Amino acid sequence: MTYEFAIFDFDGTLADTAEWFMAASNLAAARFGFRQLSVEEFKGLRAMGSREIIAHMGVPMWKLPQIATFMRKEMAGRAQAIQLFPGVSDMLTGLKSAGVGIAVVSSNGEAAIRMALGETAAAVDLFECGATLFGKAQHFKKVVKFAGIAPSRILAIGDEARDIEAARKARICAGAVGWGYADPAFLRSLGPDRFFDRMDDIPPAFHAAKG
Repeated sequence: MTYEFAIFDFDGTLADTAEWFMAASNLAAARFGFRQLSVEEFKGLRAMGSREIIAHMGVPMWKLPQIATFMRKEMAGRAQAIQLFPGVSDMLTGLKSAGVGIAVVSSNGEAAIRMALGETAAAVDLFECGATLFGKAQHFKKVVKFAGIAPSRILAIGDEARDIEAARKARICAGAVGWGYADPAFLRSLGPDRFFDRMDDIPPAFHAAKG
């Protein structure tokens, strides 16, 4: 199957934000009272789902909205320094030129993501930002309404288990990448509809809608 509309996660899918996330997470830990982790401990979380990670780090669930706001502010302050993964700009502009619809759904803020994307932001048709940790499915549903096509023609591409879970809740197809935060073998075990080992594997999965 090929798809007509692409939804991309940002952190770990389009942008290499692993170091930023670890630093910001430890700052949040000091502020909100959960465990700070070493680099090796962060690596150990790569084969866990979001709920397991939260439990492992001792994050109070009721503080998640405050933590998310804090992390978005941290991202906004560092957006200019965020590096896109190699090939992202060519991939997005190529999809746009081919007439494929593109959305970015992320827990980060739109302004920061636009700044990090630079001129490539013009390739994105819709930004659905500020998603809560477990609230991406609602944003995906908004993209489905915007796209105006069958959910089966939409592929959401991310780098974490929660991206796959959210796609299934929204009844769209789930794609995963092997270069992001989560362990590739772990993501494959969740059975995404498509798995991408390389950036240039993404464009062939899409074609523009006819007529």
